[in-house]
Amino acid sequence: MHKHHSALGLAKAPGNSARGIALDQRPVQPVTLIRPHAAARAARFFVEKFPGRSMYAVKANPSPELIQILWDSGITHYDVASIAEVRLVRRTLPDATLCFMHPVKAEEAIHEAYFTHGVKTFSLDSIEELDKIVRATHGASDLTLCVRLRVSSEHSKLSLASKFGVAPGESKELLFQARQTADALGICFHVGSQAMTPAAYAEAMERVRQAIVEAGVTVDVVDVGGGFPSTYPGMEPPPLEHYFETIHRAFESLPISYSAELWAEPGRALCAEYSSIIVRVEKRRGDELYINDGAYGALFDAAHIAWRFPVTLLREPDSNARDMAFSFYGPTCDDLDHMRGPFMLPADVRAGDYLEIGMLGAYGSAMRTAFNGFGSDETVIVDDEPMASLYLSEDREVASNVVKL
Repeated sequence: MHKHHSALGLAKAPGNSARGIALDQRPVQPVTLIRPHAAARAARFFVEKFPGRSMYAVKANPSPELIQILWDSGITHYDVASIAEVRLVRRTLPDATLCFMHPVKAEEAIHEAYFTHGVKTFSLDSIEELDKIVRATHGASDLTLCVRLRVSSEHSKLSLASKFGVAPGESKELLFQARQTADALGICFHVGSQAMTPAAYAEAMERVRQAIVEAGVTVDVVDVGGGFPSTYPGMEPPPLEHYFETIHRAFESLPISYSAELWAEPGRALCAEYSSIIVRVEKRRGDELYINDGAYGALFDAAHIAWRFPVTLLREPDSNARDMAFSFYGPTCDDLDHMRGPFMLPADVRAGDYLEIGMLGAYGSAMRTAFNGFGSDETVIVDDEPMASLYLSEDREVASNVVKL
């Protein structure tokens, strides 16, 4: 199987679907499937429904092709967290607005971002970082500075509460000092990845309220960060509209100017449905399947934080066997290359079968390595639907009914 090229540097698969590729081509190596229509649909959803500005968190998937799709679908702002991401997005999208939202940056990175790439928005969580930004930008007077508050991650599947953010009771001086420097002052936070309830944002916005009242400053931007979820086995969140409504109500009640802006930094929610992989079963040992991708490939999260991704058997005819729980071993020689799941598949799955593992557009491709000589750069475009979605009407109806129950 060969990589084909198109306007995106890729081409549509002859089979045009996961099943078609597996059954028609019988690939020896893992194959990454991408679904531009799914990413475009997610972007349009945020652009049309989020009551503020959505900027894509590039770390979730830094693919230039994906970044271009999001731009074409209305995403004009990009959350970059390193100078390499700054360069990548500026090279891909010369007219995009870049926001450097990592609270701890090298002074050289700030200087290059500002003077070479036109970045004027920076986050920070300390006086030291504020001083660094002032030095690196030579005292620029056109900066948007977003002070990051530490908030709880208790409602999220992955915590982001311990590394960054100024603690409660310590934000007053930083907000006051940033206000003296900034052209526009912002407050930002991150509730953690895969927030499973809108309450996470309501509680964080109360922390924002307290910080504003304590500091007595005028705030121009409130950035609710990322954490917007996707849907995975055992992690089916309520509809995203519920998150948007909660955030909007909280924003409207803050003691801020009528002209203040509301921002968000969706990453996973914009790209999870963009990609999946086809893998081949190389061996079965009881309820363990040895597959040709794993912890050092696209399945880092499945191995290291026991993330459960949707899986399906690609076989013709379909299996009639009942489902049972499997775990996976990846192709490397490392015992850590183990994904415990459980992954539910027909009980008669065997060596030589192909599986699709879905919802890998977020972080899956970004975490890949070539450890032990394994890996594949085979990537094709398909137009079948992702294995799960928060944006397809029937899936959204099911999610809404679950919430009502």
